[in-house]
Amino acid sequence: MASSFFLILAESSINREKNKLFSFPGFSFSDAVMDQLQQIGEVLGNLKVLMVFKDEIHINQRQCRLLSDAYNIAFEGIIEEMQLNLKFDEKNTKWSALENPLRELHRVMKEGKQYIKNCLEPKDFWAKAISLNHNTDCVNFHLHNLLSCISIVYEAIENAGEISGCDHEEINKKRLIHSKKYDQDWLDQKLFQIKYGKRYLVSQELSSRLDSVTKEDRWNLSEAISERKRSSKHENQLAEIVLSPKGKLFPVSILVGSKDYFVRRRLSTGRKYKEIHWLGESFVLGHFIGDVEPLLEDISLSSSISHPNVMHYMYAFCDEEKKECFLVMELMNKDLASYIKEICCTRRRIPFPLIVAVDIMLQVAIGMEYLHSRQIYHGDLNPSNILVKTRNSSHDGYLHIKIAEFSLSSGKKLKGSTGYERIWYAPEVLMEESTSKYSEKADVYSFGMICFELLTGKVPFEDDHLQGDKTSRNVRAGERPLFPFPSPRCLTSLTKRCWQAEPAQRPSFTSVVRVLRYIKRFLIMNMDNNLLDLPCPAVDYFEIDMKLSKKFIETARVSDIPFQMFCYRVIERERCSLYLKEKSSDSGSEGTSTYGDDSGFNMMIHDDSFVSPLPLRRSSSQMCLDVGSKSSPRKIDKKAVKQSGQTPKGRTKRPPPLLNLRGRSLNLKSNSQLTPPATMTPGRRRISGHKSDSELA
Repeated sequence: MASSFFLILAESSINREKNKLFSFPGFSFSDAVMDQLQQIGEVLGNLKVLMVFKDEIHINQRQCRLLSDAYNIAFEGIIEEMQLNLKFDEKNTKWSALENPLRELHRVMKEGKQYIKNCLEPKDFWAKAISLNHNTDCVNFHLHNLLSCISIVYEAIENAGEISGCDHEEINKKRLIHSKKYDQDWLDQKLFQIKYGKRYLVSQELSSRLDSVTKEDRWNLSEAISERKRSSKHENQLAEIVLSPKGKLFPVSILVGSKDYFVRRRLSTGRKYKEIHWLGESFVLGHFIGDVEPLLEDISLSSSISHPNVMHYMYAFCDEEKKECFLVMELMNKDLASYIKEICCTRRRIPFPLIVAVDIMLQVAIGMEYLHSRQIYHGDLNPSNILVKTRNSSHDGYLHIKIAEFSLSSGKKLKGSTGYERIWYAPEVLMEESTSKYSEKADVYSFGMICFELLTGKVPFEDDHLQGDKTSRNVRAGERPLFPFPSPRCLTSLTKRCWQAEPAQRPSFTSVVRVLRYIKRFLIMNMDNNLLDLPCPAVDYFEIDMKLSKKFIETARVSDIPFQMFCYRVIERERCSLYLKEKSSDSGSEGTSTYGDDSGFNMMIHDDSFVSPLPLRRSSSQMCLDVGSKSSPRKIDKKAVKQSGQTPKGRTKRPPPLLNLRGRSLNLKSNSQLTPPATMTPGRRRISGHKSDSELA
């Protein structure tokens, strides 16, 4: 009976969502955009069914309610904007810009629904309290992804809306309205919140809930535990574990004495990690033998950390007589290095689709930004210390990333490290051969090397067989790995900024996060293009970030994301408009508009089909793809096209097979290959000798 009731309720909620969504006459599910809307409606319908039983969510109930409310508010706003700006009879010709942003929104909402479902599952109260007590995924992961995505969806609606209809005067008025929205006067966070807060889910009310909901749930949990009747000594011990300050050591008997505790398997021989079963859940258990005293500082540090992209010690147990320490952590699948090695093969040279690679970069950067905000420097950031777990069962390749193996008191030394380990260290660290140079900028350098492997599937320098002291010597001399095949310039540029020889020239992780978030937005808006046909961003995002950095709060919150992306969009439109006006002036064409402010964009729009209003430079290996080879850019581009089995104009939703070229290294101090690229800014000073470093803006 209960299951029948649940099915009837689910069907009813889904139908209500569909009726709300598809109030357009003549609706057909055969259209791609409408298919995406239908799938989102089904997720929201299922979510409404789950929230009927919200009172049964005993752990993180307020976070689940906030997430559900945010999804529904976001969707209602999107439907309202579509009804105001779009014409249904143009869905097959002018709505194509919405397909990929809505697909991303569906993926984000589907993951959030699964989070709420997990919180609602009828598990043992103590098991859920132990596993979810320190979880901050609701705000820092699911709502983070929603706020990043909602800006992209609204931008896509605006782009489609600007060309909706056939009346040229009406179209020009729409463009004028949109251009006024992106006026410099709105580059103030308070004004932005007043004007656009509700639409972008950062109204004063929602922002206040974002900031307080996690603390409220923890307080509610402590109250529930205090009032809960405990029938055994074991329950009293579990209550003490949940309510005690983070980092406190408990007797190991509480863990191993549990009736359902057992070891499933060993995960590592050297590090002594095991997968255990405890309270009906699977965890990782770190088993360390020796004096516990030296570990106390690291235990306290790691236990105080709470972020979706950083691994932390959930609970710590010790046996003082045997001098053993047991650290309980979340279970992940494997480390990133092993994962890349496992999925790469001769037929699959790039380990991830480009959008997934950027998502991984973004998660790593966000995790490192969090650590650096707490004055914690990793010092050994490499793919072996990044743990991964698949995020869903749809086989889209997305992973959940957690940074591990950071420490305050590990006392890392380089003298005994291998050549593989040394390739991730910054030149200044290799120069000192000690931990004295571990810093924020050294971590950024290591991150650049990780980006290289994510984009190419190659371990840096692996084709040069650098070992030990030779690695250190060459890296200190300025050698960096060379991209073996074409890669998007916006990503190779970011990578090379991060591995600059001079630490001061490397960006902070805060800047890297903002830039990667906007690069991800760019890829979502252009996801239908293959690698060789990907348009090139019209502006340098790091230049935008430098211009806007003073407007952003140093310790950004999740609720700041829409404002940051809005500011990027304002400057991007301004730069593009100036670019087009200058181009029009140089060519002698008038190219003016009766509405002035956005005249450059009017030149880029055709009435019969959607074209991005940005003057995106069409891809070529000279302009948009960094080609790490001594061959000429044109020659490399032809090879790539030939191997992909397409003409240069051909398009596919999957990246073509990449070049079968051996990866090489390039000495930054060599001048033999310093041929300025076609898009190099005149007069820009070359920072280092890498072939493409001069392209950095």
